[in-house]
Amino acid sequence: MAVDYIVIVLYLAGMLAMGWWGMRRAKSKSDFLVAGRRLGPAMYSGTMAAVVLGGASTIGGVGLGYQYGLSGAWMVFTIGLGILALSLFFSARIARLKVYTVSEMLDLRYGGSAGMISGIVMWAYTLMLVVTSTIAYATIFDVLFDVPRWLAIVIGGSIVVAYSTLGGMWSITITDMVQFVVKTIGVLLILLPVAVVKAGGFSEMKAALPTSYFDPLGIGGETIFTYVLIYTFGMLIGQDIWQRVFTARNDKVARWGGTVSGVYCLLYAIGGAVIGTAAKVIYPQGLGQADEAFAQIVKDELPVGVRGLVLAAALAAVMSTSSGALIACATVANNDIWKRLRGIRPDAAPEGEHDEVKGNRIFILVLGVVAIITSIILNNVVEALTVAYNLLVAGLLVPILGGLIWKRGTGTGALASVVVGGLSVIGLMMKFGILANEPVYYGLSASLVVYVVVSLATRPTDAAVLAHWRERLAGRGTAESGSEPAAPVAAAQ
Repeated sequence: MAVDYIVIVLYLAGMLAMGWWGMRRAKSKSDFLVAGRRLGPAMYSGTMAAVVLGGASTIGGVGLGYQYGLSGAWMVFTIGLGILALSLFFSARIARLKVYTVSEMLDLRYGGSAGMISGIVMWAYTLMLVVTSTIAYATIFDVLFDVPRWLAIVIGGSIVVAYSTLGGMWSITITDMVQFVVKTIGVLLILLPVAVVKAGGFSEMKAALPTSYFDPLGIGGETIFTYVLIYTFGMLIGQDIWQRVFTARNDKVARWGGTVSGVYCLLYAIGGAVIGTAAKVIYPQGLGQADEAFAQIVKDELPVGVRGLVLAAALAAVMSTSSGALIACATVANNDIWKRLRGIRPDAAPEGEHDEVKGNRIFILVLGVVAIITSIILNNVVEALTVAYNLLVAGLLVPILGGLIWKRGTGTGALASVVVGGLSVIGLMMKFGILANEPVYYGLSASLVVYVVVSLATRPTDAAVLAHWRERLAGRGTAESGSEPAAPVAAAQ
């Protein structure tokens, strides 16, 4: 194991070194939060895939394959479908807005009516995403070093907080690109073929397992539908995903680079499910938990050194999601909540770019510490992640997509939709249970009905607000596009 330890330690040291490198490039708010909006196709594709394919997609995806067979791919597959839909239908418009947060987009579209409430919902979602990713360090470090759970969380979380605080999105981008390469080599090019060979090949896998393991819909139609609602739609509206769209050099990079990422996610989903299915053949007597399949097969079937690389790939998966969620959480907390509480418009020109970067660094550091402490206290990753996505989809999907595709939607309708959708899903989770399907079904339906009814019952959004919105969608009317930003106009309700 000594060689494996060396591989992991070098990998973690490299992450910190890249954080230091990113600090030298993060000279402005744009550099720190969205990598200067300068990423080309290759870098954009790799980092987008890295941020959406985290520990749940890697360790959890293999676990679902172990439990259900090839249909276990559906969770990660729906993530890929979400990235494809976002890239092909919405990313170009999102990139042209030149904003920093989803709530800023809502302010532009509706005239400033729903920004604070939507910011709070998005902040809660991103914080829980950081927490669930941070908890995952315990599983990986336990296999590596046999350390207590709390210490594993502190070690992994501190490294992510350190490089994210130092260089912001530049550090996260370069580390995510490395993590993407490590993840591809470790999971798809090494672990996948090794697992299939150790299981005796596909013919032996089919002979050893029930036919249900090779049924594409074996996991159940209702489960697949719920995955689509939560993950496919969640990819369309999450701040962590949008903030990556904002890093694209132009709308073409956002569209086609994101499409490549989506296709990669689909392949990753199938690869994880195949590894899990092979693990079921290798361990026919069963494991303690399905999520142990990834670590067990790595520990038992891979040679020294290679094992370290594949475990580094698992760390890469967790770190990429964790760092992306952390900077998203800090951006929302600073821009959409703290500035509004101080009476400052999120799009107002900063007093100084240095002060702006310093302020965002402080938010990343503080929220990173909060996430580490929360992760030590909480145990149930699945419940925390479910709460996060239920709140996101039920509270924000309708007003965001409605604003992009329906010009009759109003600020009052959006605000009512956020409040009713969010409160409904919380109440329904208390009634049916956190892991039940009903909360997101009924919460999303209530959000849609309220949005349409209230929008039609209130005065249309002010014409000046819509005119400014159309200018921004066309890539004009922003300081970054070369012209002065238009003054915001309050929507007449």
